[in-house]
Amino acid sequence: MKARVVPMAGGIRWLREGWRLFRVSPLNWMALVSIYWLAMTAVSLVPLIGVAAATVLIPGFSVGFMAASRSCEQGRTPAMGMLFEAFRDRPLPQLMLGAVYLTALVVLLAATMLADEGALAGWMLVGARPSDAELQSDGFFSALVVAAGLYVPVMMLFWFAPLLAAWHSMSAGKALFYSFFACLLNWRAFFGFGALVAAISLGIPFLVLGALLVVAGGQIRAGAATIAFPLLMILLPVLLASFYASYRDVFAPPDGQ
Repeated sequence: MKARVVPMAGGIRWLREGWRLFRVSPLNWMALVSIYWLAMTAVSLVPLIGVAAATVLIPGFSVGFMAASRSCEQGRTPAMGMLFEAFRDRPLPQLMLGAVYLTALVVLLAATMLADEGALAGWMLVGARPSDAELQSDGFFSALVVAAGLYVPVMMLFWFAPLLAAWHSMSAGKALFYSFFACLLNWRAFFGFGALVAAISLGIPFLVLGALLVVAGGQIRAGAATIAFPLLMILLPVLLASFYASYRDVFAPPDGQ
């Protein structure tokens, strides 16, 4: 199995393709995202093991969103049951990927503790917001840099791995290997994709906030969450569908997919 090399322009095209797939069935996409959030929240609330269990389930749920993207590509409305596709067919590789993902995040957060004595880790794990002094400290900034730097190879390992395990019948280890090197070969495409996502993620909220300020005469009574939530319900499905577009460009889908 070979990974194609996609130019930078191809990576930029992924987000446009994600928008096209989202427009096939916007309400169903929003429903899928809502069900995912509810399911993950419910699992996270389980005492002692909830957060860890929810993390283990992330790769499997990502396959569900890719199945929804494939359905939209074929002109069909995605069914809600697609979200759980990976847990019906060959769930073990997905759970193994989830265990590796959890381990990687634990190592990542442990590394940040060397920089800020656990302020960032505590915020991520138990929601304990650091004090203003901690947030403005050099140690906290260093922890953010460490987390971002270490998450890049983790992201490369898991970008394609769940789909390769689910749709190409790869073992968890082989899927991680292929995913990492496929991302490495396509660094130009991912650079273009990441730059565009960053620009849109920062630019759209700024433009919306500016427009609301003009309309409201310089005063906005709504909280940040009220403004951000509708944007997130659109941007997140588009982003998820663009992940599928990257898979279609880099790997030839198996017969019948």
